[in-house]
Amino acid sequence: MPARFWVDVCTLIAVVTLYSVAWPTLHVTHVVTPPVQPFLAALAAFPLLLVRVNPALGWAVSAGAALLIAVAVPHQPGNDLPFQVVQLLCLIALLFAVGLRAPIPLVGVAWLATSLLVGTAMPGEGALLGWPLGFAALILFALLIRWLVLSRRQLSAFEEENELERARRAILEEKARIARDLHDVVAHHMSLVVVQAQTAPYRVEGVSAGARAEFESIGATAREALNEIRGMLGVLRSDGQLPEHAPQPTAAELPALLDATRRAGVPLTWTVEGELAAVPETVGLALYRIVQESLSNASRHAAGAEVQVAVVCGAELTVWIGNGPGTPGPAGNGGHGVAGMHARAVSVGGELVAGVRPGGGYDVRARLPLAAGVTLTPAVAER
Repeated sequence: MPARFWVDVCTLIAVVTLYSVAWPTLHVTHVVTPPVQPFLAALAAFPLLLVRVNPALGWAVSAGAALLIAVAVPHQPGNDLPFQVVQLLCLIALLFAVGLRAPIPLVGVAWLATSLLVGTAMPGEGALLGWPLGFAALILFALLIRWLVLSRRQLSAFEEENELERARRAILEEKARIARDLHDVVAHHMSLVVVQAQTAPYRVEGVSAGARAEFESIGATAREALNEIRGMLGVLRSDGQLPEHAPQPTAAELPALLDATRRAGVPLTWTVEGELAAVPETVGLALYRIVQESLSNASRHAAGAEVQVAVVCGAELTVWIGNGPGTPGPAGNGGHGVAGMHARAVSVGGELVAGVRPGGGYDVRARLPLAAGVTLTPAVAER
């Protein structure tokens, strides 16, 4: 059972005990008719039921009942107490609970009201001074317990946060170790590909001009892939850096991508209107990745098909990549290429539409907004 269950059980036992004492003894201290006695006894003991759920409300009911009994119910001859001892005990318990859980301004109000009520109603010359001091000590003790519990909770939360940080650090260290291993393996094999592609024309006799160009294209593509892999894995291996700090391609590098794609054997033509160097970095990165993914999809799913790319830098940046029908690639489970391109376009405030042509082939069209104040020099490049 949770702790609050046992608190409620103990509270219920205490309330029943106090009520069983208050009801039979009420006629000893006050002049009350028998039918009214159980109700006045309930006003004295039952507010304690709210000590955990809402101590401020319980205190307000108990203090109001004490004031009502002190003012409206006459005392027995020889009795100077304005209300029963049970009423005073419940009021003190609820005041202590208010000090533990209620907001600080409400704690001050409860202390002042209780001090005035009990200090003015209780007999004795020093009652107006002694009771407020006693209640102040009670409130101070409750506040000390309250602050101790809060400090323990804060310490526990801090320790939990430290545990999470240590776990996160261990994960990062493991990622760095994997990145080092991956870098060593991939960089080694990619370097061999580059070396073999560059030295093949000199090692193999009778290499034609076309084959030499093919080897050069393979070497250039492998070098580019190796540089990107080294850049990303280098960031993962370094401490205190984030992956987004790695160098990212810009719009100005798009012609190099198109050249490399055509050297790889893709029948590609393109036009570029405007100055790509003036495109903002975030928009340029989205443009580069969209074109890169579209060219990859075209070469993979429509091998041998003619591919066209048109980029226009005007009031906004528009790009179109289209390919005709070609030889379908090997069937797969499908990927997230189009969804990723759409997400990149939306991330910079643009839009992207992709679909199959009616006569066969595929089109990708995207509109990307340019940042305010960017001026583009008119220029046209065709290949």
